[in-house]
Amino acid sequence: MERNTVVTGDTLTVLRTLPDEVFAVGVTSPPYNKGERHKGWLVGNVLYDKATDRKTEKAYQEEQIEVLNEVFRTTRPGGSFFYNHKIRWDRGVLLHPYEWVAKTRWVLRQEIIWHRGIAANIRGWRFWQVEERIYWLYKPRYDNDLIGPELPSRHALLTSLWQFRPDDDPRHPNPFPIELPTRCIASILDGKLGFVLDPYAGIGTTLVVAKLLGCDYFGIELSPEYAKMAEERVANAYSEKARVAQELDLHRVELTFKERKANGLSKPPSRRKIAPSQRLIP
Repeated sequence: MERNTVVTGDTLTVLRTLPDEVFAVGVTSPPYNKGERHKGWLVGNVLYDKATDRKTEKAYQEEQIEVLNEVFRTTRPGGSFFYNHKIRWDRGVLLHPYEWVAKTRWVLRQEIIWHRGIAANIRGWRFWQVEERIYWLYKPRYDNDLIGPELPSRHALLTSLWQFRPDDDPRHPNPFPIELPTRCIASILDGKLGFVLDPYAGIGTTLVVAKLLGCDYFGIELSPEYAKMAEERVANAYSEKARVAQELDLHRVELTFKERKANGLSKPPSRRKIAPSQRLIP
């Protein structure tokens, strides 16, 4: 298994070849099985290079369960995986990602709401959908380790509502913003190094963040074209360090909750007001 690479191939097939318990953290967003036609008025049809987004819902969910279970196997105990998906509707029937996430081997630590700030469909069948879900999945360190270690206050204060605008990148139909994997990886590793996975690597956003944080990475991507773009982005990762640094500067507090309590203060931790740092990696 070669580190710091993007393997071109089917996600499930490649995952099954990987060793057990190697990754510390992962971030991904799979194709949503939107049928390549249900994107809405504001955004064009979702057409991925090589991948199909038109599976039956039953086949799609079964495949996602298998993928998540393989990621679980390859994640070390105490590791985390962040799985971005969304609520969908098919002829009025709500399809919620929790339906299959709950059937995997993972412990669901939290459901985070990603407020995208933009709606894909402006029809009035329902209130405009401007959010997606990010599932923080956790692999227990031992039996009944359902809670896991506590997040440092500088990460926890960022709350369970994340507000990022999606990236508008013509090279890929649905890239998430670089701030999203930065927040995931930085919060879990907290300055330590770790092996990072993205099993649907796309054009490499998660892998760029891993490199800028000094971590090894491993990406899987079905499309040779996207895989090549991902490798090129990682090779030029330092050109994207400013946005990563701005996100990292949000992960700061003046006093932790424990320190405030010890000093008789009741207010929750507050963010330091610090200008975005350009010092990411020496």
